[in-house]
Amino acid sequence: MCAVCGVRVARAARSVSGAVLVLALTACAVGPAYRSPPPPAVKAYTATPVAPTLAPAAAASGAVAGGQRLEYGGAVDADWWKGFGSPALDQLVARALRHNSDLTAARATLQQAQYNLKAAKGVFYPQVSLGLAGERTRTSGAASGGFAGSQLYNLYTGQVSVSYYPDVFGLNRLVTRGAQAQVDVARDQLAAARLTIEGNVVNTTLDLAALNEEVAATVQAISDQRQILDLTRIQYRAGSASQFDVLTQDSQLASSEARLPQLEQARDQARHLLATYLGEFPSESGDLRVPALGDLHLPATLPVSLPSTLVRERPDILAAEAQLRAANAQVGEAVARMYPNLELTGNFGDQSNSGGQLFDPASRIWNLAASLVLPLFEGGALQAQKHAAEAAYQAVFANYQSTVLGAFRNVADVLRALQHDSAALDAEGRALQSAQQAFALVRVQYQSGAVDYLSLLTSEMQYQNTRIAYVQVQAQRYADTAALYLVLGGGAWTSSSDERACGEQRCASN
Repeated sequence: MCAVCGVRVARAARSVSGAVLVLALTACAVGPAYRSPPPPAVKAYTATPVAPTLAPAAAASGAVAGGQRLEYGGAVDADWWKGFGSPALDQLVARALRHNSDLTAARATLQQAQYNLKAAKGVFYPQVSLGLAGERTRTSGAASGGFAGSQLYNLYTGQVSVSYYPDVFGLNRLVTRGAQAQVDVARDQLAAARLTIEGNVVNTTLDLAALNEEVAATVQAISDQRQILDLTRIQYRAGSASQFDVLTQDSQLASSEARLPQLEQARDQARHLLATYLGEFPSESGDLRVPALGDLHLPATLPVSLPSTLVRERPDILAAEAQLRAANAQVGEAVARMYPNLELTGNFGDQSNSGGQLFDPASRIWNLAASLVLPLFEGGALQAQKHAAEAAYQAVFANYQSTVLGAFRNVADVLRALQHDSAALDAEGRALQSAQQAFALVRVQYQSGAVDYLSLLTSEMQYQNTRIAYVQVQAQRYADTAALYLVLGGGAWTSSSDERACGEQRCASN
């Protein structure tokens, strides 16, 4: 490029840069400023408070077990499942977090949102492109009134194009904030997916452990009932029992035998489901090490987040608020599109009829341009788009409120469930103690000849049935304990709300 052309280009560039600087200094993002919804004003989850101390339950051995204490205001540990004290359970959760397909999909979605954000931020930088073109053209003489005949020539062009969109009214920033909000949505949804997988693995493991206990107790009960039926038939033939006694015992045995396949089917389904959570095929579930129900321990202390803290810890609430920020940014975008749009462009290069003269100083071309587009009449389209964005924001806000209400209901339900589980487990524990003691007493009486073998088997069957009921209630208390960690967010997100703020402040405008 010649020196004179270079000076002219530099002067023009400084003039355009000065104008851009003035516009940038006076720039102000339009649209409504985002304000994070305040936490609910309620101070408790239930109408009447749940006592911090949950009554301990009587265990089958006669000892006291299952006492728990609610720590209001306590923080939930991110590795909450380790509170059950089972290395086998820890390994299952770890395998699921490494190999679960849903988590892999959620991570990929987060990466997609992050790349979309990076792409949106590119608008803040000048867009530079290199163009090379060559053409051979024949023109008709009619184009010049027929006086100069047809012309045949070559044209070679090489140029660098630069374009830039000054963010005068904050449209670019609003688009970027919307993209950032989508990143937050994806991140919180990943945390929610992780928490869901953790809960599914723990609950399925608890179900499988309980089903193993029920199957074992049912098999023993069936064995006892068969022996009772045989003894009843002998007594019937001897005349000391009626046919009604035989039919009644036969019916009880058939009911227990019919229940066993159902339990085995539920157990197999739970094992297959657990394998799926681990990212494995059901055929690979044979080597799963599942802890026994007796190997698990109830956490002695259960943290309960305060209501004002819950909305900053549950991933689904955080994702709903991130969607609210995205909707707010879209309202701002709709407003910003009603204001002027400034574009700066520049082209620098060479153009020649001969490839050998392409870099000749006389072949240099350049241009600088600035365009300002102000929408004057769009048939009401821009105003309608603004109102549509505002309506969408109201819908997202209502969904946010619904998510918060649902979260508080979840916590209230689980707190009440723990309270009721404590009473139910205590009652079933006492029933199991009585059945166990009665069976021991009848066994002693049988050994001394005071009662017959039929009475011994009947007492043992009652003990096995009571044991099944106790296992079911015990498993329910474990499940509700795990549910409390889940409904409180599972410690999946520990960053403060300030770290999740929208960034720099911007002006509000109608």
